[in-house]
Amino acid sequence: MSDDAERHAQKMAKKKAARDKIMATKTEEKGLIIVHTGKGKGKSTAAFGMIFRHIAHGMPSAVVQFIKGGMSTGERDLILERFSDLCQFHTMGEGFTWETQDRSRDTEMARAAWEKAKELIRDPEIRMVLLDEINIAIRYDYLPIAEVVEFLATEKPDSTHVVLTGRNAHEDLIEIADLVTEMELVKHPFRSGVKAQLGVEY
Repeated sequence: MSDDAERHAQKMAKKKAARDKIMATKTEEKGLIIVHTGKGKGKSTAAFGMIFRHIAHGMPSAVVQFIKGGMSTGERDLILERFSDLCQFHTMGEGFTWETQDRSRDTEMARAAWEKAKELIRDPEIRMVLLDEINIAIRYDYLPIAEVVEFLATEKPDSTHVVLTGRNAHEDLIEIADLVTEMELVKHPFRSGVKAQLGVEY
């Protein structure tokens, strides 16, 4: 073995020992409150990645979409066609608020979505519930943040993961979350005149 290879092997051995020591202290398992927020693309996409992991492991899950309406998406179509036995899918919104232009109707639909979300989260058989774009519903005051936070803090089963997506996550939600990821916008093709595309955005 060359000197460079030997030094590299020793360096990696030290890193592994340090990593193993850290990992040995991580023994707790719990249902997490996970927030994906920020102006960058990929919040729902990352959340659906976790839903598909649950499906792959045969673990029941559920999705509630708060804003997105009846438009077909790849994730929804795949889940409904092939994995509906493992993942419930509820599209409860009617589109973005600037499309509906009806605050009372948007509020009514958000309330219905929240009631469905609470029902799914309370179900001890369901291991992960994705609340897609709920942050937008909270931002526009369709749902009171205090009610959402109190429910997650007091009624979410210990083993259930809840993922909440959407821009501008409320600071109270960030405070109680176990994992928060902010997607940062660096470049987006929309700014160059490129429309949303099949297989990328939906």
